[in-house]
Amino acid sequence: MRVKRVLKLLAGITICSIFLSVCLWSQCNHGNLPSRQDQNFYRDDLAADRRIQGNFDTEQFHQRGIHTNSLNPEQEVKYHAIDCIINGEYNRPVKCRRDNGDIYVPFDFIKNYFEVYGKLETGDGYEHLAFSHVNSMVHPPRNTYSPSGIFMSFEFYHVEERDRVKCISGMEGVPISTQWTSEGHHYPIQIAQYGLSHHSKHVLQGAPEVLVLEDGEEDRVADWIIVDKRSQVTLTDDTTLGIRVVEFASSDSLKTPGLSISADEKTNHFVSVDLKFISNGSLSVMVETQSQQVFHIHYVLSSTLILIEGRDIYYGLGPRRGQWIHVTRDISIDLQKGLALRYNKGKRAKLKYNFSKITIITIRGHGWLDNLTLASSAHLDGFYSAADWLVTHQNDRGGWPVMVRRKLVPGLLELPPGWYSAMAQGQAMSLLVRAYLSSEKKKYLRAAMEAMKLFEISSEQGGVLAKFANTYEWYEEYPTTPSSFVLNGFIYSLLGLYDLKEVASGDAALMAERLYNVGLTSLKFMLLLFDTGSGTLYDLRHVALGVEPNRARWDYHTTHINQLLQLSVIDKDPLFKTTANRWMGYMKGKRSHHN
Repeated sequence: MRVKRVLKLLAGITICSIFLSVCLWSQCNHGNLPSRQDQNFYRDDLAADRRIQGNFDTEQFHQRGIHTNSLNPEQEVKYHAIDCIINGEYNRPVKCRRDNGDIYVPFDFIKNYFEVYGKLETGDGYEHLAFSHVNSMVHPPRNTYSPSGIFMSFEFYHVEERDRVKCISGMEGVPISTQWTSEGHHYPIQIAQYGLSHHSKHVLQGAPEVLVLEDGEEDRVADWIIVDKRSQVTLTDDTTLGIRVVEFASSDSLKTPGLSISADEKTNHFVSVDLKFISNGSLSVMVETQSQQVFHIHYVLSSTLILIEGRDIYYGLGPRRGQWIHVTRDISIDLQKGLALRYNKGKRAKLKYNFSKITIITIRGHGWLDNLTLASSAHLDGFYSAADWLVTHQNDRGGWPVMVRRKLVPGLLELPPGWYSAMAQGQAMSLLVRAYLSSEKKKYLRAAMEAMKLFEISSEQGGVLAKFANTYEWYEEYPTTPSSFVLNGFIYSLLGLYDLKEVASGDAALMAERLYNVGLTSLKFMLLLFDTGSGTLYDLRHVALGVEPNRARWDYHTTHINQLLQLSVIDKDPLFKTTANRWMGYMKGKRSHHN
């Protein structure tokens, strides 16, 4: 009896086990069984992959898409590869992945196809994709706007760091542009932006930290290192200036030690000095990089713009013997621009060559020196260098001609060397007005008023004035024939006219106000012509030429928004604020409604 009970018990357990196994197996297969449509999809997908990669068994196909999350090794992610045929335009299918009902397209394809931005980031213990539609920022305007204050959001501009700036000239202290030509030229827009950015930073930051190395005011000379018995440093009085200065005398050869002062300075990398040479001479700065390599930057009495030979970088100060010259240099930028001549074909030098510290400053030749300092910044020097360049180089038409050819649309919209730009005229006005208000020197205001002349001369006659629909006056950044109607350059010209009308008096004030009001009326009528429903247009060339529209890059789109926000502070017409808000929505992927 006991044996029979045991056998019955074992038989029951076996039957239950078989029943449970069948149920579980059936449930698992039911949950993973694809629909008839999905079965066809898988078969088509498998056949496509076999055509590309050769035959392999089904088990290998499904196992190839299993991988482990790098930040969570216990979590497995399962998928299988499929081909994505995008609009039938690509020779090879885009390699995508399927996870159940979701299709994943490679982000590298998405980024290029839709012109968006993104990168992998790691934070809080997990990896994620930081995705954005734009690579630029909107800067909210200040509550008030003043011609003496910060210009728009130019405190964030770093003109000298741009790759298209070859260097800051040692002769005039302004940027040399490689825009449209590799040889380098003076581009008035870039020079005005350089001055406006430094003025804005000075207003925001105030006076810099300054370390005086030598000013001739002590009873003895500073700690000059004199290794050559023929070299000497003495204190003397300059009767023309009525101050005490340092007289130096040494060999002018760069192969000799010269007269040196140790610095060992990491923070204050702006060198400033007043110099007067009566022989050939130079000022040299020894620089150490972050990789502890040593370079020498030489400022010489030469017309050479910039040159690098080995670890020696040369900047010409011009052949200016027998006169006092003021030299202010950002050593970190001068190092970067010198190395850019050698590395990366004009791109910024690699990180390992970045500035670390100034170690030694050396003077050679015979002459006088005063106010040798190191500072954390030199914004006023950059500001006035740009303003002085504009005063010196303004011609009798009141403009600053651009001496390179500009091909806006090759073969259709081209400008020969010598063209003028309303954007250059406007930004120059904004800079010169600020220089006048800061210094009270009328030469700056006179130059700003002279700059209005070209606004009344048509593009065909060499000015900057165009008309849309033969009615609405427009000030052209690129005064082509037919007209291109560039938006951002036009608005910058209006801001310049506004700055001038607020400061000038008499007939000049009336003229600036009239030009500003006429331009503002045109802008209000034409502004929405630049709205695409998903972004903005750079210009209206498609209207003038019947070609495809010229969409604004996101950084230009952001500039349009910043300009409208600034105008909304000056002019209370809700058009500017409403349009700017809608355009900001485009930066988040919003689109206008369709039919």
